[in-house]
Amino acid sequence: MKKLVVIAGLLAGSLINAQEVKPQYEKAGDLVKVTFYYEDGSVKQQGFYKDKLLTGTWMSFDQKGNKTAIAHYNNGKKVGKWFMWTKDGLKEIDYKDATIASVQHWKEDTKLAVK
Repeated sequence: MKKLVVIAGLLAGSLINAQEVKPQYEKAGDLVKVTFYYEDGSVKQQGFYKDKLLTGTWMSFDQKGNKTAIAHYNNGKKVGKWFMWTKDGLKEIDYKDATIASVQHWKEDTKLAVK
């Protein structure tokens, strides 16, 4: 009987851990702030919706909590400067009229002059 209880407990624990972490939605004035999570509970992505369209600043993170992207939307359209961090460096993408206007790429070994 003890073995059956232990097996049932382990099975129940594994089922709880295997469940998908659902997004969290919060009302913020006329916006809805949404946070998406990795299975381990760490934040994956965070941003806002207005009238069911992406709006404002959205940020993405890796499972260690490091920022991997910053994006901007206006009424569901890509706008402004986006930043994406990869193992190769930083990429800056500038959007104008919801299309890519320019792309800059900086590698880790890029030298910057600082005054």
